Amino acid sequence: MAYTYDDQNVFAKILRGEIPNRTVLETEHSLAFHDISEQAPVHVLVIPKGPYVTYDHFAQAASEAEIVDFTRTIGEVCRIMEVQPGMGGGGFRAISNAGEAGVQEVPHLHIHILGGRILGRMLQRAD
Repeated sequence: MAYTYDDQNVFAKILRGEIPNRTVLETEHSLAFHDISEQAPVHVLVIPKGPYVTYDHFAQAASEAEIVDFTRTIGEVCRIMEVQPGMGGGGFRAISNAGEAGVQEVPHLHIHILGGRILGRMLQRAD
């Protein structure tokens, strides 16, 4: 499948500095910032700086350096936000929505890191 990246999406604008954000961590290939619509006491978005639409797109097309940086950034965000289980935090949920069926709202790969409270079940079985 070919992915078409929309460079006018909100995260592309954040990366270009056109929209402000509350940065948690910035690296060579990634940016982590607080979500403006927080759903938990900790709600941070981690995005790659490259033009990737979904996680599978990123996994297939990103360089090894981008993949390592993005993965390590997620780990560091969990440490900074003190949500690592067994390390003083109670745990977290990492979510990435992809496409229409996954209810992806912004067509730029982003991982939600949510924590700071019991989050409940993610999905209910649909019979």
